[in-house]
Amino acid sequence: MAKDNKHMSPIGPARMPLMDHLQELRRRLTIIVVSVVVTALVIYFATPTLIEFMIDPIRESLQGNGLAILGVLDGFTIRFKVAMFWGVIICTPIIIWEVMAFFLPALNEHERKWVVPTVAAMVALFFLGMVFCYIVIQQAAFGWLIDQSLEFATIVPNADDYLNIMMLLEVGFGFAFQLPLIIFYLSILHIVPYSVFRSQWRYIYVGLMVVCAIVTPDASPITMILMYVVLLALYEVSLGIARYVITQRDGKAALKWSREEYAEHEAESDSK
Repeated sequence: MAKDNKHMSPIGPARMPLMDHLQELRRRLTIIVVSVVVTALVIYFATPTLIEFMIDPIRESLQGNGLAILGVLDGFTIRFKVAMFWGVIICTPIIIWEVMAFFLPALNEHERKWVVPTVAAMVALFFLGMVFCYIVIQQAAFGWLIDQSLEFATIVPNADDYLNIMMLLEVGFGFAFQLPLIIFYLSILHIVPYSVFRSQWRYIYVGLMVVCAIVTPDASPITMILMYVVLLALYEVSLGIARYVITQRDGKAALKWSREEYAEHEAESDSK
């Protein structure tokens, strides 16, 4: 009976046999999958309204035309994909929590206190990235892409293609906005010393540009440039916050600490 209660608890114990870890992983994946599927089934009936909402930023680029369906099965397929997309988006807090809760037992007491703020920040940043994409990116990206074809072709706004690109952009920016959190934790946990981020900024800036070129699904320079500018701003803001936390907690000397030096400092603090 105790074993069953262990698996039903929100957080598993720090040490479990391999099979128990696999059962815990299966339980959390089941929660995620069931949550997304049930939500998607409910949302399916509202997909026409949601699609209208999704294409609202690009209506001007459509030049008064609606989206076109090119196959008899396309309507069902598109509605199903949109329902699954919104199911995942609505269930994002559940997904993030279940993933974090699975790894939580591996964290020490000092690191666990960051879990709830981390989950809240991840969810907030993900939705912030989607909102930014919806308000700023969609119109600019589709406007540029459509302009490339107007002089030599008649554009048929294929609903499947348009919505696929829009959903990929939304998810891409949602994940891109997680960058501040990644940089923040790499810095304050001294996995990568803060001083390294500052001294190697040229390489990091180029690396961010390469990432933007890879992850933008529409291959539009407008989208890539906008994402690059945003990621640079988020990168600098996250480093500024990390610097404040590190100096307030451990002093300016800690900005150059390695992971080993940080671990020694934590051990000394615990022994006092």
